[in-house]
Amino acid sequence: MLCLGIEGTAHSLGIGIVEDRKGKCKIIANLTKMYTPEKGGIHPREAANHHAEWLPVLVRKALENVNLEAKDIDLIGFSQGPGLGPCLRTAATGARALALSLKKPVLGVNHCIAHMEIGRATTPAKDPVLLYVSGANTQVIAFAGGKYRVFGETLDIGLGNLLDKFAREFGLPFPGGPKIEQLARKGRKYLPLPYLVKGMDVAFSGMLTAGSKLVKKGEKIEDVAFSLQETAFAMLVEITERALAHLEKQEVLLGGGVVCNQRLKEMASIMARERGGRSFVPDKELCVDNGVMIAWLGLLMYEVGIRQRISETVVNQRFRTDQARVLWRANG
Repeated sequence: MLCLGIEGTAHSLGIGIVEDRKGKCKIIANLTKMYTPEKGGIHPREAANHHAEWLPVLVRKALENVNLEAKDIDLIGFSQGPGLGPCLRTAATGARALALSLKKPVLGVNHCIAHMEIGRATTPAKDPVLLYVSGANTQVIAFAGGKYRVFGETLDIGLGNLLDKFAREFGLPFPGGPKIEQLARKGRKYLPLPYLVKGMDVAFSGMLTAGSKLVKKGEKIEDVAFSLQETAFAMLVEITERALAHLEKQEVLLGGGVVCNQRLKEMASIMARERGGRSFVPDKELCVDNGVMIAWLGLLMYEVGIRQRISETVVNQRFRTDQARVLWRANG
């Protein structure tokens, strides 16, 4: 069974085609086109216009590249939320139009859970705690009591948002994370920044303000970038370790674009190893937002009997991780 997935929660439009091969995820196609603003951050309407322009192009290329025709697709999946409203609606409209024209079923999936499931499908992780870190989302997620539950999250902005805002303030290109990682490698001095862990949750806006002030006071931007990373990543590793202890799990899975950062991967790996566990990271193209993860979760849902009428495919900008039915893992 072939599923075509459409990812369109924010600045990246992704088209993926996957097949279930005896319970294993076979990736057939994976194409992504990212909207990059000329200046500033993401403008939701401009990003949506970008997605509308490129969606039919990427669908056609994905099919042509693997010698498939549209009629060969059995199921259409799309990112139903959470995300930016205009971007989500563009992806959903494209998915509905494709499904109706082909007379195929369509399923909207939870974007955050898709990161978990593609990680479980493409790494040895079986029952991990997911540290999910992207532009808008920062969560610690795990399966418990028949659902994916959030055991810790940001109280204000996502870590990727912090990095993008800091980069934008000092003229660094979007997305800011890769450039800040480069600067941080040159940093030599740790500068104290607000370490805001509140129970199992974190907050980053105070760190952003403090870091910006340090640069303006004359501290080297390389040292500030280094300090931002060390502080923020330590916060995330702390709450992830606490979730592991609480749930008595031994596996850490990383997901989201920010986890492409080598230092974050290193810190998570050290923590897991010192606990006698393991840390797993999917390939980079599966960490960032992509259509493959949407297609794979769509398949998992369809195979356990989940169906949606067209009227049920309305997007949900605030689609919480623990609101989704997880029937494919009902028995753990």
